[in-house]
Amino acid sequence: MKHNPGFLEIVERAKRKIKECTVTEVKTKLDRGEPIHFLDVREDHEFAKDHAKGARHLGRGILERDIEGLIPDKRAAIILYCGGGYRSALAAESLQEMGYRNVISMAGGIKAWREAGYPLEQGGGSGAA
Repeated sequence: MKHNPGFLEIVERAKRKIKECTVTEVKTKLDRGEPIHFLDVREDHEFAKDHAKGARHLGRGILERDIEGLIPDKRAAIILYCGGGYRSALAAESLQEMGYRNVISMAGGIKAWREAGYPLEQGGGSGAA
């Protein structure tokens, strides 16, 4: 997908303020059973098509509205992903502005997860799953 320059500019600014990790790092944390909240911030229809196994859904459009109900502990470890790592970077920046201190964006998003051959699930609906 070709992104517009203005969008890419705000994503690059966000990436300078947040932490990112690789899909391999995320998979390792999940395999170890580390206490993390693994959130898919894509649109409802994207999540329903497929998502990383074990991920919960909280779409970018409702993230700020609903995050405190889903994860009230602002020190909790949260890993966010989207399609390619752009929306999750913006979401991570937004959560940091809300006081969350342990938020990471998964670089490459679901595209990188799929390319790595990591497990996927299908189904699910809107809101937190």
